[in-house]
Parts: sequence; C-alpha cells; structure tokens
Amino acid sequence: MKGICYLVGAGPGDPGLTTLKAKECIETCDVLVYDALSSPELLNWTKPDCEKIYAGKRAKDHAIPQDGINALIVEKSLEGKSVCRLKGGDPMIFGRGGEEAAELAEAGVPFEIVPGISSTIGGPAYAGIPVTHRDHCSQLTIFTGHEDPTKEETSFDYQQLAKAPGTKVFVMGVARLREITAQFIEHGAEPNTDIALTRWATTGQHRTITGTLATIADIAEKANFKSPAVAVIGSVVTEREKINWFENRPLFGKRVVVTRTREQAGKLSKQLRNLGADVIELPTIRIEDPVDTLGFAESVRDAHTYDWLVFTSPNGVERFFEGFYAIYKDARSLGGPRIAAIGPATVAKINEYRFTADLVPEKHVAEGLVEAFKDQYIDSQTVLWVKAEETRMVIADGLNALNAIVDICVAYRTVPETEDPTGAREILAKEGADYLTFTSGSTAEHFFALDIPLPEHCQLASIGPVTSKTLTTLGHPPHIEAKTHDIPGLVNAIRENAKSD
Repeated sequence: MKGICYLVGAGPGDPGLTTLKAKECIETCDVLVYDALSSPELLNWTKPDCEKIYAGKRAKDHAIPQDGINALIVEKSLEGKSVCRLKGGDPMIFGRGGEEAAELAEAGVPFEIVPGISSTIGGPAYAGIPVTHRDHCSQLTIFTGHEDPTKEETSFDYQQLAKAPGTKVFVMGVARLREITAQFIEHGAEPNTDIALTRWATTGQHRTITGTLATIADIAEKANFKSPAVAVIGSVVTEREKINWFENRPLFGKRVVVTRTREQAGKLSKQLRNLGADVIELPTIRIEDPVDTLGFAESVRDAHTYDWLVFTSPNGVERFFEGFYAIYKDARSLGGPRIAAIGPATVAKINEYRFTADLVPEKHVAEGLVEAFKDQYIDSQTVLWVKAEETRMVIADGLNALNAIVDICVAYRTVPETEDPTGAREILAKEGADYLTFTSGSTAEHFFALDIPLPEHCQLASIGPVTSKTLTTLGHPPHIEAKTHDIPGLVNAIRENAKSD
C-alpha cells in the first residue's frame, strides 16, 4: 500500500505566513521530515503520534545528506504513510524540492507540491522593500549566492547579473558577500548601488542593514551580520525609508517566553508577535484527565441537580462540557443552574458553548468571587465547583461560610510538560530572553522546577496577584503584573514596560 508525500513550503518564518494547505499537511501527516525551520512552533501542529524526523541543513552542518533525505521520504511513503516534507520558504526556490519530487516520481510514490512564500519575496516585504515598483523597475532577478568554497572558479555569470536591469535578490550569500559585491562592481555595476540585507526575515529576530555595493561588506562585518539572510540590490531599497512597517512595532527586538500549555500558548503568542516580539513557546505544564475520572463523570452527569455551577478557568469549562456532551445530546439537559465564572477568558469559553455567566466578579480572583456571592442568597443552596486537581480552597471555604452546600468536581490536573520538540529550553539557556510570562501559579512552579538559570536582565511578567504570590513564594517576585488579569492585560503590561525601557 503506497502512501503519499507532500513537499511543503513552510514560508519564511512568521507562522502567519504558512498557507492553509501547509497547515493541513502538518496537522494530518504520519511522518514529518523537517528542515531547520525559522518557525519551530509549526512542529506543535502535528498530531500526537506523528513521527518527527529532523533533516535540517545549515552551512557545513547537514543532519541527513540529501541522498539520505530522498531515500527516507520514499521509504516512509512506501510504508503506506502520509509524509510531510517540510522546508523553509518555498520548496522549489533553491529548496531542492525538484530533486526530491523526481526521486518520488521515479519510485512511483504519489506526491503533491505545496508552494510556500519564499524569503526572497517575503523577507524584503517585511523589511519595507518592494522587489518590484513602478517608479524603479519592472524586472526581478533571483539567484543563489551559495557555491562550493573550494571551487577555484565561479560558475556565476557576473557580467550578465551586473548588467541585468531591475532588482536583484540573492540568498545564501552572506559568507561570500565581499566577493559577490566586488564581482558586481568589477563587471560594471555602479559602486553606489543600494543594497539591503535582512537576517531571519519575518521572525522576531528579523534585522536589516543597508549600504551600497561598495560599503555593505564592511557594514555587515562590523555588525557581525550572519546567515540566514536575503539580499536586495537596486533602487527599490530606498523605499524602505517610507514603508518600513515591521521593524517599527512596539515589541520589536524583544524576546518573550510563553510558558502556557502547548494548546493554549497560541493566543498569547499571536498577540505578542503582532506587536513585533520574538516569541519562544516553552510550555511548562500540560493538561491531563483527573485521577478520579469516574467521580468527574458522575459530577457532570448530576450537574442539572445543582443551584449553581462555578467555573474558575477556561480549562475547567472545556473539560466539563466535553464530558457533558459525551453523556447528553441536548444542551437543555443541563437544567436550570445559574453559572458563576472568574475572569473574561472563562466567560468567553462558557459563551462558546452557548451558555451565559450569571455572576462574574469585578476582581478576577477566587476572593473576588466569594465577595460577589455575598450579594446573592445562597443559604442552603447547592453549588458544584468545577476545578483543577490542585487548587486553593478559597471558594469552597468562602461559600461554606455563607451556608452554601459545596461539592467539588475535579475536571483536570496539571502535570509537568516533558517534551521540548522545538528546543526552546536550550534556546533560553543559551540566548536568553527579555521577558518570561506566567499565566498561573502552576506555570511558575513547573518552570522553576526545570532549573534553567534566569537570563541576565530578564523580567518576569505575571497575569495577576495569585500568580505573583506563587512567584514571590518561589523567591522570584515579578517585575510586571497585569492590571487586568487576562491575556490582553498581560500583553499590555509588557508593552507599557517596553515603552519605558
């Protein structure tokens, strides 16, 4: 039984530039064979049982030789599996996708090619440089600057390249930048021709330098400018002064670590990236079923018998309704309990299931909910509190003091996240970060249990007072605390802090 292989372009780095077709291939594949991606977060899209194989290639460092990659994708496909061969940028633009497709065709393996946004176009766009422009040019030439450094003679026709009208774009040429620019000048290009280099284009590490053919090599050397980078030669570079949009965002140049669960990290990560941050997703916890699954099921089954349901987290809401709809097919089976919730995120999750919260405290903490219940008549009323396994008992104690009858429904538990497929822990340890974000006490506890040294000058950002108390107890009081205890509040607090730096 033959499988199928998808040759997929991951785009230049920003996860938002990944195509819908590429995302579908990543999410559904049995085997993911991936390069050294600019956006390792794409690995989080795979299904749990997906076999992930790193085949990355950097200069002079190939995890698997190209012949080995060709044989691997053929072998896995012939096992009847769906294989996603994931490559940065576009697989057919200096990505050797054509060679891999030919190998698959020769072996009789069905395959599809999924184009991606190439860094040769996406990188300059994020640097504020249009590769074509009516006022400058109507021709674009793309070439690779990579050649075997042991070759005595170049195979490039620099005379042709230097005289070609319009914009010239090249990749994989930083190591030979001085030679390439010198050859352009030698073969007739004007020394004062504008050139820009963009490194790690479209990602949080995006950096751009500009100069001329005569000066750029010295500028790059002084800036210690390394690959991967895309270079643009031509007068279109001057447009950057007017339309440089990406590098002007408020968190550009700041690295922020997100410690939420892998499933929940996306919302926070997206908001931070939209402000220009370089986001590292380093989940420290994951959500699992409670130990007493039977007890949870019985509590959900009997939820319609209570006067109140209390939810204190989006995870609790999601787990509760997953259990509820596994038992009942009609939402009306919930009966008539009133619903109380802490925080806008929890309320939003309740709304997703077409229910509404009747009681939401002004202060988004357990103490605030107990205070809000004092204005309700709950003497002898029954309350089902849907919670995590390890949670402060403030709500149960507070409502019992108001003569309510409180039962506890343990919907989930948090456990340490043991997987690190993107290498986030090593990146943090080696390269540091500007901010570490914590959205719960458990994310803080499990992060410091990893025993990763705190980077110098790194600031800890807390979502609210409960999380801040945990951090303080751990000996690491936060530098920043959100004024509103939700994701937008946390993002805004970091933004305001960065503004004052």
